[in-house]
Amino acid sequence: MKKTDVKTWPIKAYRNIEFLTGRDARPVRVLCEFLEPGSRFRKFKIENTICFFGSARIREPEEAKKSLKEARLACAKGATLEARSALEEARRTVRLSRYYADAVELARRLTAWSKTIPQRSKRFHIITGGGPGIMEAANRGAAMANGFSIGLNISLPYEQKPNPYLTRDLMFEFHYFFVRKFWFVYLAKAMVIFPGGFGTFDELFELLTLVQTHKLEKQIPIVIYGTSFWNEVINFGALAKWGMISQSDLDLFRFCDDVDSAFEFLKEDLTERYLTGKPQHSEDENHA
Repeated sequence: MKKTDVKTWPIKAYRNIEFLTGRDARPVRVLCEFLEPGSRFRKFKIENTICFFGSARIREPEEAKKSLKEARLACAKGATLEARSALEEARRTVRLSRYYADAVELARRLTAWSKTIPQRSKRFHIITGGGPGIMEAANRGAAMANGFSIGLNISLPYEQKPNPYLTRDLMFEFHYFFVRKFWFVYLAKAMVIFPGGFGTFDELFELLTLVQTHKLEKQIPIVIYGTSFWNEVINFGALAKWGMISQSDLDLFRFCDDVDSAFEFLKEDLTERYLTGKPQHSEDENHA
């Protein structure tokens, strides 16, 4: 047997990039996505979050109006099927853009209110999926109030860039959806659900399931924002009518249609539950 050449001395396993990015090290990578965010949250004393969910496709009002103007001009030059379709889409984008503006303002108000709470560890911080649309709007509102603006971004087959309103040290990039979901719920003290698609539905129903089945010992106020949208796409009442859920399950969430009512409800509920009311279970005791 030949003597080992010092130049080819093996590297330590935790420095072996080929191993760490391979199949056998998947549990290690999962553990990293579980431990590293927790380390940063503790560093910045973040114990309570308010999660905003909603479509990545909703655009800010000015941008939506600009697109509508362009679509109208294009249609005026030639009302082709493609041009008419683009015009209808632009009109819909403008209607939906009010939710972007509302998300900005609601996140701003919640952040400004939270900063008045004397004990820093009890403050509530805005957290989103870190991308565009409603996520960007909520992070934007938090940044406007000079608060922490947290984003749990996820690597997707198509690129999802972190939005520009995130606090630099609180920008996260996840590979595993289930670990990301854990961090959404674990620190959450409230959820605000704006109109959205599959991803928003996923977060909403997973949360409702956890609350309904008492897998969370803490109580989380859930605001579903935009009654007309949600009542059109989901018939919650029919679920109770057909016995798929209990009538009391409809009390697990509250519909809101304006920033004032959503803000007052969340402020009152969070104050009662976490600031002046009966102490909730600690994070180590909840079952998220």
